[in-house]
Amino acid sequence: MAAVLLSACANYKLGAGGTLKFSTLFVAPVTSEALLPQARVLVTTQIREALLRDGRVTLVDSADQADAVLTVSLHRYNRSVAVSRPDDTGLARRFDLTLEARATLTDNRTKQPYFTQRQLEAKRGVFTDSGLVPSEYEALPLLAEILGKEAVHAVLDTW
Repeated sequence: MAAVLLSACANYKLGAGGTLKFSTLFVAPVTSEALLPQARVLVTTQIREALLRDGRVTLVDSADQADAVLTVSLHRYNRSVAVSRPDDTGLARRFDLTLEARATLTDNRTKQPYFTQRQLEAKRGVFTDSGLVPSEYEALPLLAEILGKEAVHAVLDTW
């Protein structure tokens, strides 16, 4: 009985188990339609770092060397009031920030897309006790990190 159980588990592997159709990937610099120009470099860096940490693909420096190309465009940046101040309900104490992006993954050999305009979204709450501008500035790297994780999930996990 033990031999049967051990042989059944011999080929078990952690992870999604699916094989990717590409082994090298180029991440194009992020573009932006949103009014948040400083986020482009941050998001590009976080996507690349998240893919490097994952390790399932090799990142290359140009589209010519890649089996697939990932392009991401920041689509919208939104701030909504989550909590009002107790002393003045017309003023916000906490905002929910949302950064939306669209990603396209293309097979560089056939020029056919694996997916187009896939929605990525990062949300984060910020308190404005030290001011709205500093709070948003501090939250931007966290939003970029969340988008990086979303991009890895979109690109490498089973679609």
